[in-house]
Amino acid sequence: MKLAALLTSAGVNTAVCVVLFSLYSVLRKQPSFVNVYFGAKIAQVRARQQDAFRFDRFVPSPSWILKAWETSDEEISATGGLDAVVFVRMIVFSFRIFSIAAIVCNFLVLPLNYFGKEMQRHQIPAETLEVFTIVNVEEGSRWLWAHCFALYLISCCACFLLYLEYKSISRMRLAYFTSSVSNPSYFTVLVRAIPWSRQESYSGTVTRFFTNFYASSYLSHQIVYRSGSVQKLVTDAGKMCKMLKLTPRELHCGSSSMRCGLCGTTASFSMLPMEAETDKGRSDFDGSDLRKKESAAALVFFRNRYAALVASQGLQSRNPMSWVTDLSPEPDDMYWSNICVPYRLLWIRKIAILVASMALVAFFIVPVSLTQGLVHLDKLQKTFPFLRGILQRKAMSQLATGYLPSVVLIIFMYMVPPIMLLFSTMEGSISRSDRKRSACIKVLCFFIWNVFFGNILSGSVIERFSKFFKDVKNLLATAVPSTATFFMTYVLTSGWASLSCELMQPFGLLCNLFYRFVLRNKDVSTYGTLTFPYHTEVPRILLFGLFGFVYSTLSPLILPFLLVYLSLAYLVYRNQ
Repeated sequence: MKLAALLTSAGVNTAVCVVLFSLYSVLRKQPSFVNVYFGAKIAQVRARQQDAFRFDRFVPSPSWILKAWETSDEEISATGGLDAVVFVRMIVFSFRIFSIAAIVCNFLVLPLNYFGKEMQRHQIPAETLEVFTIVNVEEGSRWLWAHCFALYLISCCACFLLYLEYKSISRMRLAYFTSSVSNPSYFTVLVRAIPWSRQESYSGTVTRFFTNFYASSYLSHQIVYRSGSVQKLVTDAGKMCKMLKLTPRELHCGSSSMRCGLCGTTASFSMLPMEAETDKGRSDFDGSDLRKKESAAALVFFRNRYAALVASQGLQSRNPMSWVTDLSPEPDDMYWSNICVPYRLLWIRKIAILVASMALVAFFIVPVSLTQGLVHLDKLQKTFPFLRGILQRKAMSQLATGYLPSVVLIIFMYMVPPIMLLFSTMEGSISRSDRKRSACIKVLCFFIWNVFFGNILSGSVIERFSKFFKDVKNLLATAVPSTATFFMTYVLTSGWASLSCELMQPFGLLCNLFYRFVLRNKDVSTYGTLTFPYHTEVPRILLFGLFGFVYSTLSPLILPFLLVYLSLAYLVYRNQ
């Protein structure tokens, strides 16, 4: 790839970012999109206020950038929690270390790479990117000491900055725990795999167990009842039967009309009353059926935090598959549908999810190999001779090598985080945060293997499969620098463009338009609020950090693009 192709990719992505950032600054001012960009609560307040038409709503402005820059860490913590602060600190750490790497490598290593061999020079835009990498340095050159010096300097700075960041984050965590003494989840333990008994219910078993072993600190408990999809359907069917038994006069008095709007018709349908007057206040669970609907899980409450912590960390039985205890997540963080899953089935689920994740990784080797074919035009022309006439044009060749490979890979990569989140849900996580953390680890492993090692080894493994395991060190030494050009375009496309999509919230916009114009629903409180996709953004930041550390001395040209990405990420994520 030539430098002109890289500049073409940078120009295309810069134009996309400017357009989407400007469009975002306009859309966030529109009253109809307040719930997409500011949340449902603010949207309800804005809905009561009749804002007059103003022309400045349709003029792009950088006001959101200034607000994001001026926001303090305390405000971010109050809005998004400690996780949001740590995520922003991750970006700050990456910017600091790669700023040091960019100064050292671009002023020390890059000139040595460019003048490493005696060769005919061209104009800078016409040069291939390989002359700016370590590939252009002669084998056994005495100037390799500069690469080693830069590598050790970057490593020492990274360790020192990591120490400072961990020290700062530890203080924030301690301040968070000491400031939230009255949080009910600190006094609550989630108990699963409660042994079944013929003589007494699960509730009685829990009372007897904790009264015997935690008599001084045990306060009370709450059994978790089954309420799955089938149970909800049965309950809804029972309510419908009760409503159908009402007399026509009662139906007429208690009904209300509402337009559907789904098919564009003007006919109305009747909303039946949810409950009869005689059924108000009656619980969905009958007393005789309570024991049948009990699950082998309970929330146990203690008098102090220390007792709850001891109970959650200790082994409660000789059988590790019974009386399993964990600190309870917060009520809004609890993933209730997984609590009723039998604990003995969780290890089977985890093995099945591991096999499915490995199969997904193997499946995505195909699109990764396709993107590497787009990078190497000579191999692509040999495989598909009918493309020679198209790819010989200068503009098409620059577009094909500088922009299309990363775009094709990104399109396939957008399928991965939702699939991994589904896998983490099926594993049986008891909280939404645990589910996202598990999905984050899976996505990160997928990115490192498929995006990093897959692109490095996809072409070399096919050509040298017989010698792959015998000559793996030399293979990596030659393959890693040769793929630096692809990862530069990947940072441009996946990094810069993904920030624009995160800012625009296309999924939230489509849902908003669907609710308003298809379902004719004007109540913004029913639209829902999107949560921050940590399982997508954290792996991307860490993957780009891997690119920076690997290629800082091999191909220093990647560092300026990383710094631009991290600068935009700092503003965009603070705004989000």
